[in-house]
Amino acid sequence: MDVTRPSQARQKKIRRIGIVAGSVVGLSLITLGLSRLRPAAPRVDKATVWIDAVKRGEMLRQVRGIGTLVPEEVRWIPAATDGRVERIRIQPGTMVTALSVILELSNPEVEQSALQADAEMRAADAQAIELKVRLESQRLDQLAAVARVESEHTQARMQTEVDEQLAERGLIAAITLKTSQTRAQEARKRLDIEQKRLEISGESVAAQVAVQQAVVEQRRAMARLRRSQLEGLRVRAGMDGVLQQVPVEVGQRVTPGANLARVAQPGKLKAVVKIAETQARDLVPGQRATIDTRNGVVPGHVSRVDPGAQNGTVTVDLALDGALPRGARPDLTVDGTIELERLDNVLYLGRPAQGQTDGLLGLFVLEEGTNHAVRRKVRLGRASVNTVEIVEGLKEGDRVVLSDTSAWDAFDRIHLN
Repeated sequence: MDVTRPSQARQKKIRRIGIVAGSVVGLSLITLGLSRLRPAAPRVDKATVWIDAVKRGEMLRQVRGIGTLVPEEVRWIPAATDGRVERIRIQPGTMVTALSVILELSNPEVEQSALQADAEMRAADAQAIELKVRLESQRLDQLAAVARVESEHTQARMQTEVDEQLAERGLIAAITLKTSQTRAQEARKRLDIEQKRLEISGESVAAQVAVQQAVVEQRRAMARLRRSQLEGLRVRAGMDGVLQQVPVEVGQRVTPGANLARVAQPGKLKAVVKIAETQARDLVPGQRATIDTRNGVVPGHVSRVDPGAQNGTVTVDLALDGALPRGARPDLTVDGTIELERLDNVLYLGRPAQGQTDGLLGLFVLEEGTNHAVRRKVRLGRASVNTVEIVEGLKEGDRVVLSDTSAWDAFDRIHLN
């Protein structure tokens, strides 16, 4: 006989619900645990990164810039007048003296003006000579008139004296004596007048000669100007040195003031370097420097710091204190290193690839005895070309990764293979 079994559908349903609920809870716990795990540290080839140790001691602060050697004495030769370039007699790179003719210009108007100015000067000189002769003749005539009147006065005075003696003896009439005295007085007055005329004529001669001399000087100055313009058509170096540039061509028309040539003294050079404006705040004249010409290193010092910045850099002139190495010449590219100061007993480190001075930076510091490096906040201080001062965050002996670590900004730890 068949026995009826009790139904187990309800138990199976409850069992399935429990299994599902347990799976959900387990999956949630696993997800929560995984979310709390830190990402695995990336592996980095130790040979590809730059590692340096923190040191304590003296730190030399320096700044560096690239520049060129330029002559201390440079002379640009401008055109004195309009003209056309007829001939270039000396090419750049040639040693020249002050009297060397570099190029020749032509200008018919300047030549004509020079000739006309010379003619006017000679005419003014001739007029001055003619005036002096004429005035001297007039002065001599006036001297003769004074002498004649003086003679008449002397004769009248002598006649008066004779008539006075005769009148005392009663030998002549009183009217005769009176007439002699009147003639003597008249001669005295005429003599005074002629002498004043002689004085006035002397002053007049001096004034007229001065006026004519001024005209002569004016004509002579104009002639000198025209001759200098004519001479300026033969362009000379004006100083001993090397001809560097002739920025004109034969047949070219030039105007007054246009640069025709550049002459420099090659033995007197200085270095002009560009320093980043962020590093130039402590630069002052007199600081020691070294100039690397690729053929040798020359000591020097800062002679001038440009007060303004241009394109993010400051121009600094470095005077050379030593002899130039062979091959040094104008426009040669050089490296200039300037010593700012020496810091005693400070913590310092090689300069990281990232970060600014006087700022906070995250650096990977190697854990002692392991191949792991952990990110640590470090405050930087004053910086040099290759080193930087450590204000806080590191201690002496710490080994720090200085390479660019921007690729690992999402990690606080790296593993060095």
